[in-house]
Amino acid sequence: MTVKLLSIVGARPQFVKIAPLARAIERHRAAGKADVEHVLLHTGQHYDAAMSDVFFGELSLPEATFNLGVGSGPHGRQTGLMLDGIERVLLESRPNAVIVYGDTNSTLAGALAAVKLHIPVAHVEAGLRSFNRAMPEEINRVAADHVCDVLLAPTPAALGHLTAEGLAARSSLCGDVMLDATLHYRAIAGRSATVGPRLALEATPFGVVTVHRAENTDDPSRLRSLLGALNQLAEDGLTLVFPVHPRTPQYIRAAAPDWTAHPRLRFIEPVGYLDMLWLLDHAQLALTDSGGLQKEAFFLGCPCVTLRDETEWVETVEFGGNVVAGTARDSVLAAAARMRATGPVAERAAPLAALAAFGNGEASARILDAAIALAQGRDRSAPTGGSPSVAA
Repeated sequence: MTVKLLSIVGARPQFVKIAPLARAIERHRAAGKADVEHVLLHTGQHYDAAMSDVFFGELSLPEATFNLGVGSGPHGRQTGLMLDGIERVLLESRPNAVIVYGDTNSTLAGALAAVKLHIPVAHVEAGLRSFNRAMPEEINRVAADHVCDVLLAPTPAALGHLTAEGLAARSSLCGDVMLDATLHYRAIAGRSATVGPRLALEATPFGVVTVHRAENTDDPSRLRSLLGALNQLAEDGLTLVFPVHPRTPQYIRAAAPDWTAHPRLRFIEPVGYLDMLWLLDHAQLALTDSGGLQKEAFFLGCPCVTLRDETEWVETVEFGGNVVAGTARDSVLAAAARMRATGPVAERAAPLAALAAFGNGEASARILDAAIALAQGRDRSAPTGGSPSVAA
């Protein structure tokens, strides 16, 4: 019997998460196990070439079977359009199980559409909590966890949150697919990335910056404070490479119309996944409000300063690779100085115990086992491949 799985994605981090699963499906087929048909639905939440097409190309992902082309817009309108489009696709394609990823509007719309049609649905990266209900992502992830049939937690902390919310019976620890992706694509990035020579960075100490969350871009005082901190770091001698999210420049102009970037604060267009891995692998420091970038920096041993008041990825802090600094100028500068003192690039590495907490790069196989079991109506609470080892 062919098992038909349908994955719903819409944003950059989800494109990265689906790549390891696609490779796991290829290995599954090559081993002569149950046939798996994998259908890909792209909502179009990230729709331009810099935020979507480049990732499909670099990650060797097949073209999406369905692309809703929803685009940007207010949360309610965007999620509603997705819900309508996803429902139509599910009725047409009739998968045995649906897989949703992360915490975007695509995640929530996919989960709701599937459960309302009584199609089993699994949530990859379940159990993350910032405990900040002002974040749209927090609402999305909490709602998705409480309606999905199978909850696949990336870390012990995430599994603990699900247990505390009474969801243990349908939860399991699978590890983090972004670690799978980082381990696989790191060497490819070393060979293929072009951003280093293009920006003449190979002999230049530099840091990487990303700022895109609404809590920072939409709050003029927080954004001005961040811009001041970044300029000061550049003034102090550190070149900063800032791939700018498409929505960020308009907020900078509105919040600080007279602000001018220091010459060492280098704004560039968004980069693809391989270029970003190369940047993090060679940078002295990452400053970001992105959840995914915190982890990628941590996996590659790049000291990270999180430009938020909390993080879902507490393991990165507990293992010493990340500090949550908020957006106050002095706090950011102090955190940057502390993290830059961690040692030269060549001496950095994420501790083995930390990698174990994220699944040792074997999450995709466990997720596939869980999705197949769900599609076949077997035990929906645990992957057949067992649980990842976790440091005590």
